[in-house]
Amino acid sequence: MLALASCESVLDKTDLQAASPDLVAGDSTIANLALNWIYNQNLPDWGGYTTISGLGSSTYTEESYNQGSSANIYLEGTATETAVTDFGTALSATNNYGKIRTINSFIFDLNADTKMDRGAKNRLISQAYFFRAWRYFELVKLYGGVPLVLTLQNAVGVENREATFIPRNTTTECFNQIAADLDSAIKYLPGVWPTPTTNWGRITKGAAAALKGRVLLYAASPQFNPTDAVEKWQKAYDANKQAYDILVANGAKLFADYGKMWFTESGNTEAVFITGYNTSSGDQQKRNSGWEAANRPKYSTVSGGGSNIPSWDMVKAYPMKDGKKPGQSTKYTYSDQLFYKDRDPRFEKTIAYNGCTWPMSNVPNNRLWTYQVSAKTVENGGSNGSNTGFYCRKALQTSDVASSTLDPSSTIYSGTDWMEIRFAEVLLNLAESAAGVSRLDEAYTQIKAVRARAGIEAGTDNLYGLKASMTRAEMFTAVLDERQIEFAFEGKRFWDLRRWKLLETVLNGKKGSKAVIALKTTGVPSDFATTRDGLKLDDIYTNYFTVTVTADALMTRPAITYKPAYYFFAIPTAAIDNNPLLKQNTGWTNGTFDPLQ
Repeated sequence: MLALASCESVLDKTDLQAASPDLVAGDSTIANLALNWIYNQNLPDWGGYTTISGLGSSTYTEESYNQGSSANIYLEGTATETAVTDFGTALSATNNYGKIRTINSFIFDLNADTKMDRGAKNRLISQAYFFRAWRYFELVKLYGGVPLVLTLQNAVGVENREATFIPRNTTTECFNQIAADLDSAIKYLPGVWPTPTTNWGRITKGAAAALKGRVLLYAASPQFNPTDAVEKWQKAYDANKQAYDILVANGAKLFADYGKMWFTESGNTEAVFITGYNTSSGDQQKRNSGWEAANRPKYSTVSGGGSNIPSWDMVKAYPMKDGKKPGQSTKYTYSDQLFYKDRDPRFEKTIAYNGCTWPMSNVPNNRLWTYQVSAKTVENGGSNGSNTGFYCRKALQTSDVASSTLDPSSTIYSGTDWMEIRFAEVLLNLAESAAGVSRLDEAYTQIKAVRARAGIEAGTDNLYGLKASMTRAEMFTAVLDERQIEFAFEGKRFWDLRRWKLLETVLNGKKGSKAVIALKTTGVPSDFATTRDGLKLDDIYTNYFTVTVTADALMTRPAITYKPAYYFFAIPTAAIDNNPLLKQNTGWTNGTFDPLQ
């Protein structure tokens, strides 16, 4: 099955959205096909970009900054009431409320079915509840409270149409409903599905619990909890502890190799909430991941798009091998000239840099060269090179990955699955919520587990570089710092800064630091270009390269200007025009709705 089974499975393309209740009644197989349509409509894309507006990519944070020449209304502080249209402003099956209607229809039809086995029915409906919770969470994190539509609406006729005009529920009511849907899913879904390979990607009890943990962590965060109410942190802690316990009881654990965890699919102990992809190249079951092709360099030998280019700020954010920040380690000396030396092992598995060994598929001994000569990069004949000299290589197939079969001409058919929630997030969600209720020892335990898997040294104090005896506030910062590195380029950073109301503090006024690695004009062997692959990298950087760092020189557009109003975006003007009972968020024109209620 396209969304539920292994990446190579297939699904006959019936018009699943049109399956009638009579066809579904009593037949769990047909009902599963209808449920597949819900999966296909709601599973997040690779990189975690789930919103229609495309928010959440590396462009919106210091991971990449906006390196293009085009404007970005959010970064430049010019977003208006019409900017974020995810609320839905038209009659469409593909906007958020169109998708919610499909889910509600499925739940209604299954509840009305008197022929189907009750256990089968509960398992089917529970998966639909999960996706209804997912859909509403995506809305709430954008706008705050939204109208909760939990039953089918009939808009035929004037009276029925007017009955569909319902006001916004409070944000608290929405969080409560999302949690209730997920509680139902937790109650009725199995911890592990029978025949796991066939059911790879199907929502489990642990996935539902993990999503509830994420949702309630948002509810406890400063964006939604500016008074730091401890009861919200307690709910978040209880939910994340439940998720941890359920997942561990069913075999979840950190995947041993941080760099290769994306390439083990069915049976991956790290995977909690997954979107499956396949390598089909032309039939109607094609569902390819665009990540591989988008992120490879634009070399003719690897056929990539060069997206998600890491900034110098992101490069500098990684700690050293002992877990200490650059310049704070007493064991490993840091210098901008040799920036790559003795860093957190996740650095090498996420950031591709000038001179690194990058064994991409079909280029097993490849070394990446992006340095400049006469202010022009040596890659790609001086054109289409990285603006920073770096590339993102997270989750890109390499020649040392057993399943790597990609060649330069087939990267667009990548089947690498996306893990929207992985076990590492469950650990860090638990750490953060534990800090929220002042269970600091437990927070230490979870961060240390993530760092140990990464390969950071334990140190004589067994703290993996973490400061001893941190305060609650320091622990919150430590968790956010860990998330920045662990989930780099996974679509998490923007939302973390936003829910902690740190967008302005961390990013405003910045344009991104720029590092230029250039070949020296004197003392360089004439045959350097042909002998460089055989030289030691430290010798090359020390003897033949200059590394020049310039602050706020990366973006050509104006410096970042996030506005306080962006913590709760405006309900689109067209939606308010459609529904006279909708109120606009405070902070926007004529706004009277308080999203903190």
